[in-house]
Amino acid sequence: MKKLLSLVLLACILASCSSVLLTGRKQLLLVPDSDVLAMSMQSYKQFIDSVPASTNKANTALVKKVGNKISVVVENYLRTNGLEAEIANYAWEFNLVKDTSVNAFCMPGGKVVVFEGILPVTQNEGGLAVVMGHEIAHAVAKHSSERLSQQMMLQYGSSLTDILLTNKSELTKTGVNALYGIGAQYGVMLPYSRQHEYEADRMGLIFLAMAGYDPTQAIAFWERMAAKSAGAPIEFMSTHPSDANRIAKMKANLPEAMAYYKK
Repeated sequence: MKKLLSLVLLACILASCSSVLLTGRKQLLLVPDSDVLAMSMQSYKQFIDSVPASTNKANTALVKKVGNKISVVVENYLRTNGLEAEIANYAWEFNLVKDTSVNAFCMPGGKVVVFEGILPVTQNEGGLAVVMGHEIAHAVAKHSSERLSQQMMLQYGSSLTDILLTNKSELTKTGVNALYGIGAQYGVMLPYSRQHEYEADRMGLIFLAMAGYDPTQAIAFWERMAAKSAGAPIEFMSTHPSDANRIAKMKANLPEAMAYYKK
């Protein structure tokens, strides 16, 4: 039986290999997009129902403006590169919530939430584009699906294997708990690996450049974030690369992003 399960799991792995948009990195995606989107919507609704929306009309409009500009170029890129079918996975929504946390996140499917507390660090539209480009990149790269697949692999041999293969409803329940785990505070921002963070930085630079924002603003934004976090950790930066390494990588990726930038 164990050998059979191993063979089935190997078949699943071979059938589930994918490549990340723009970077070409190979990734393992064991869970269908439809299941991940269902998990995402459940957690997103739970969060939105628990946190008040911002009452600042100007800032709310700016978040929607930036999000719409970036999502449009992302979809255009998918169309021009033969990936139009992927667009069906996105139902973009951009919200600003009334919370002082220095934070932002994007759920699978394009549900983006920006916290008011990060706006003093973004300072302007370009800085906001850096944050939203990065978060949208996490969704486009399907990092949450990859994280769930990694967790399943780690728990191979347990009942999760059977859940993966046969019990979709139980999978959804397990996935919600594993991926999002909204607790007493927010717990919404997924603990991506450093590899995912660097990848989202790189892709985010390209996306904001495509949308007409200057990629060099990313350096200034992250320098402000580094200065703000000097005395204490910031939620937005937890589980992330060090400030110096992150900024160095961004500087190295700027020439690639600038090739997409048209003033």
